[in-house]
Amino acid sequence: MIKLAIKSLLNRRASVLLTVIAIAVSVTLLLAVERTREQVQTNFANTVSGTDLIIGARTSQIQLLLSSVFHIGSMTNNMSWEAFDDIRSRPAVEWAVPISLGDSVGGLPVVATTKDYFKHFRYGSKQSLTFAAGDAFHDEKQVVLGAEAASKLNKKVGNDITIAHGSGGISFSEHDEHPLTVVGILKRTGTPVDQTILTSLTSLEVIHGGESRDKHDHGDSHAHPPAESISAALLGLKAKPLALRLQRQINTYKPEPLTALLPGMTLQELWKTLRVFEQALTVISSMVVLIGLLGMLTIMLASLRERRREMAVLRAVGAGPGTVFGLLVSEALLLTVVAAASGLALLYLLEWSLAGVIQSQTGIVLSFAWPTVAEWWRLGLVVATGFVLSLIPAWRAYRQSLADGLTVKV
Repeated sequence: MIKLAIKSLLNRRASVLLTVIAIAVSVTLLLAVERTREQVQTNFANTVSGTDLIIGARTSQIQLLLSSVFHIGSMTNNMSWEAFDDIRSRPAVEWAVPISLGDSVGGLPVVATTKDYFKHFRYGSKQSLTFAAGDAFHDEKQVVLGAEAASKLNKKVGNDITIAHGSGGISFSEHDEHPLTVVGILKRTGTPVDQTILTSLTSLEVIHGGESRDKHDHGDSHAHPPAESISAALLGLKAKPLALRLQRQINTYKPEPLTALLPGMTLQELWKTLRVFEQALTVISSMVVLIGLLGMLTIMLASLRERRREMAVLRAVGAGPGTVFGLLVSEALLLTVVAAASGLALLYLLEWSLAGVIQSQTGIVLSFAWPTVAEWWRLGLVVATGFVLSLIPAWRAYRQSLADGLTVKV
């Protein structure tokens, strides 16, 4: 039966090829929605690991997370260094890393921090930042580049760069009088760190007209803190159960309005917010697949009239009604399976060819993984839907009588 179905399809190769292409493209779209969702969630979850709390000036928790960790959007207010110093001195806090944002280089974000950032920041499965070349900054005239930033800016250790005021690709003024020297390039992490330019807090103070305080860059806050205010801070606690209590204390901090968030819980809130859009994309891509399958049904129904003589000849040589029925079902299943496999292959081809562009434009790293359970389910539903739709032309062919096609009808 399968051999007969293959020969029958090859005899109508032009229309079959167009049908396979239409269904394959729609299957690729359906799988791409699911894979994009998986990859985005995985990349977001891997961006910050081992950080118990993120604190900043009063704003929404999602906005604080996006701006401080993913460098999406901007902070409207800063928290004072006095508030940061007070919070990091509390018994529950094991380490604290300040972050100052707002500047850029060639549209890439500048993150001003301390050398503790390289010591305590974790990503993925609590992996530490490592250097592909050079080392961390040691004074106010040095910077460290993420792997993607070094590639985009075409910079190596020893080269100079100029920081511009403004972020998000909009630079209001460049600080040409304060060039900084690249002293280190980080290894690729697959997180927004790859696209950042890291420098000390004192660097921004000097660039923006402040006094040099490099000798206090390690966090000495007594006489001359390294900055008057910061955008946010990452906190690591001595015991994770203390996180909720400290979060409540920070959210009710009396000296100034602050916000503290738990990264994991805030990411879950973000996915809940985006779930409506995910469902909408899934529905749209499912409708595209259905349209492709309906196209296959239309072609099969349209060809039945032309194939009446073929079916009658099969009946005349001994093929029963069940054979004719099975032939039509087999043809539709072969079409659907080949189209689903082609759609999966096209998805991998697009991932391979566009991975670099997607990473450079969005920071999302695509991984060439075996299809997930959800993707297999989608492929199975496509094949099952093709099978159900094939029953319609198969039933019509089944009911055609032997005499219906022996004489050519005009």
